[in-house]
This record gives sequence, C-alpha cells and structure tokens, in this order.
Amino acid sequence: MIAPFKEIYRYLDLPIRSFRRLGNILLIACHDMGNALIMLASATLYIRTIWKPRARRETAQQLYVTGIKSLGVITVVAFFTGMILALQTGLELRRFGQEVNIGTAVTIVMIREMGPFMTALIIAASVGSAIAAQLGTMAVSEEISALEVMSINPNRFLVMPRLVALAVMMPILTVYTNILGILGGGIVGSTQLGVAFQAYLDNATRYAENKDLYVGLFKAFVFGIIIATVSCYQGLNTTEGAVGVGRATRQTVIISFLMILIVGYMITRLFYI
Repeated sequence: MIAPFKEIYRYLDLPIRSFRRLGNILLIACHDMGNALIMLASATLYIRTIWKPRARRETAQQLYVTGIKSLGVITVVAFFTGMILALQTGLELRRFGQEVNIGTAVTIVMIREMGPFMTALIIAASVGSAIAAQLGTMAVSEEISALEVMSINPNRFLVMPRLVALAVMMPILTVYTNILGILGGGIVGSTQLGVAFQAYLDNATRYAENKDLYVGLFKAFVFGIIIATVSCYQGLNTTEGAVGVGRATRQTVIISFLMILIVGYMITRLFYI
C-alpha cells in the first residue's frame, strides 16, 4: 500500500518544488521593489539640498553625462527610427493612394510612443548600465561603507543627483528624438515616396494633439525615474566583487527594459482607453 503513495508523491514533488521556487522569486522581487521605493523616496526628499555647492556640481556632471554625451547615439537612432517608420507606413499607405498622410502617422507615433520609448532604451543601456557599474564598483570596494562611516548618506550624495539628472534630461532628449525622427521621416517621404516636404510637414502638424505630446513627455519623465531607481539600487547592492558588478549591470539593463515596456503600456492604456 505504501508503494502507490510513494509514486504519487514523486509525481507531485516536482510541481510543489516549482511553486516553492516561484514563491521565493516573488518574495525576493517584492523585497527588492520595496527597498528600491524606499531609496527613491529618500533621494526625493534630499532634492531640497540640490542647491548646495557639492550637490550642484555633482548634478551638473550627471546632466552632462546623461544629456550631452548621449546625443551622438540618440541622433543616429532617432533619425533612422523616423526614416523606418515613414518608409514602412508610406509603403502601406501607397496601396490606398494615401501616402501623403505619412506625416501624420510618423508624428503621432513618434511623440506618443517611439520617441520616449527609444530614448529610454538608449539611456538605460548606456547611462543606466554605467551608473550601476560605477556604484557597484564603489560598493564592492567598500567606498559606500566609508561614506556611511563619515555620516554621508549615499542616497543624498550618490542617488539624488542621478535621479534629478535623468528625470530632467529624459523629456528634453525625447523632444530632440521626436524632432529628428519627424525630419527623418520627411526626408524619406520627399526622396522615396513622392511626398513634398511641405505637404509632409502640413500633415505632421495638422492632426497631432497637445495631449499626444504631453503624454509622451510624461512617459519620458517616468522612464527617467525608473532608470535612475533601478540602476542606483542595483549598483548600491552589488556584492561578490567584479562578478557582482557585471551581474548588477546586466540586471539593470534587463529590469529597466522590462519596466519601460510594462509601464509604457500602462500609461498608454490610462490616457487613451
């Protein structure tokens, strides 16, 4: 009579262990999310100290790294994003004799979705990973502990300037991406689809609404906060030396990408459905 019960237990053991492993993963994720939100709240409270000389210098440095040093790759990506959108949209609209409307399609897609989305992916992959690597190196070399011994709060000294820089620069870079994407679409329309550049611009500005622009900028602002929070949290909690720094950098990019996709969808659904 015991043998059948052993056989049943053997078949049930794998699902039980799988659920246990899934539960542990969810608990760790909730724990990390809670600690990251606490870090974000603490850094936000320290924004009032941004006008102090040291905080002002560090914030200016982070603004330069986030904005100016990212312009090269953002320029190329934004320009070709607009060109690809115009080409693919124009080829389909040409089947119905409506290729003149590619200006409207490219503009709305860029300012509502692709502008903030592409900008966030670029910043997460370049700036976010760099922040995680920098803070992770400081953590494993015990520089974070040294700051705490000197009564310097890491959230004020390290997290707050990066949070402010990303929250401020993401909407600005998104506007830059939108402009280049729309111009790239206009070049494709005038050179390959037979749409006059002036007609393209007229359609680009005729149907786009202020709401589309504001929602896109709001997304960019939220994405900036997400990237700063994820990268700083992963960096400050790095362990196990160089291996841990590499793991923190990889996790920063992965988590940021996933959060950008999920939160971007939720914001779109909130404002348009």
